[in-house]
Amino acid sequence: MALYQKTLEQFETLLKCDMIDIKQLKVLAFNGCPAENGIRSLTWKVLLNYLVLDRTKWLSHLTKQRELYRGYIRETIIKPGLNPTTESEVVDHPLNSAPDSSWAVYFKENEVLLQIDKDVRRLCPDLSFFQRETDYPCAEILNQEAGFESLRKRIVSTALKVESQCRSRLTGRLEFEYQNKKPSSSTTFDDNEYQLLPDGHEAHWEVVERILFVFSKLNSGQSYVQGMNEIIGPIYYTFATDPNPEWREHAEADAFYCFTNLMIHIRDNFMKIYDHSEFGILVRMQRLLMLLKKTEPDIYYLFEKQKIKPEFYAFRWLTLLLSQEFRLPDVIRIWDSLFSDQERNFEFLLYICLCYDCSSTKSIINWIRITKYQIITKLSSRCRYLSNLRKSR
Repeated sequence: MALYQKTLEQFETLLKCDMIDIKQLKVLAFNGCPAENGIRSLTWKVLLNYLVLDRTKWLSHLTKQRELYRGYIRETIIKPGLNPTTESEVVDHPLNSAPDSSWAVYFKENEVLLQIDKDVRRLCPDLSFFQRETDYPCAEILNQEAGFESLRKRIVSTALKVESQCRSRLTGRLEFEYQNKKPSSSTTFDDNEYQLLPDGHEAHWEVVERILFVFSKLNSGQSYVQGMNEIIGPIYYTFATDPNPEWREHAEADAFYCFTNLMIHIRDNFMKIYDHSEFGILVRMQRLLMLLKKTEPDIYYLFEKQKIKPEFYAFRWLTLLLSQEFRLPDVIRIWDSLFSDQERNFEFLLYICLCYDCSSTKSIINWIRITKYQIITKLSSRCRYLSNLRKSR
């Protein structure tokens, strides 16, 4: 307890300095950030290069960035054709199939939006947090300013059937998707998906949905890729549960910028064209395999013998930063260390995966040995029983 209290004081002292010592902050964060007093939330904002090191500039910086994010919402979540300002926009209409038609783009974006909606409705299902109502809904959307359309209405009101065939990067399987959203208030969803709150209220998962949609529109070259919801989830959760209401109120904007900065470091994982680059996912999986060969040759050769490729296990670990392998509190603790290791392109992640790999494999091997022993013991006992029964006859 005394050591924890000392660490807490070190964080508070460091974060109150006019000029934050980033090296010292990384050393402290690598060993875990305290959850009290919003220290983790503040530390992540600094480590993810959202907050500048000069603390005296925070107020002006945050005011500017948050207003900029509100501008992004106004620019991206707007229904085309409602406020025509040029002759070309006047003649544009929903049936216009021209490539430069704003309506054509609008309908194309609906495919991305439906995928985001499907993913965020299942975010961290073991927690009730994302289903709960946020205290700080988006005013621009809920007030229904002229030209704006909430994403929930866009999904429900758009009678759009999406038919696609793709190979999932996380599972390697071909996936066929058929979605038909009917323009009805009785639209049903999977029992495992989060439900909508009444009009005028927003759940946390809807906030995450909006962040991802804005990100996809501002990054059209990358757009949204399945799995990004698992990256934004822990970040938004950390910011939205900050004990300081002034920080908690702007969790959406702050999470957007931190997520965007994090994606700069890990975007290669989500883009197939970078698979073979220096920091591409295939190269990183091979590096993990070489580490396994060096430290645990028995497990390495067992995998080789069984033809267990790293794509079967390591792809998801490295791509999603282990966010699906552990419970959220453990993921957040792991990310304390990972965010302190960005300069080395998350090199530490390889070693965490290595330990997880070895631990899981050894547990499986031990289970197999125990199971084999139990089966052999039962068979031996059964054989003796039958032998004795036969002799008695």
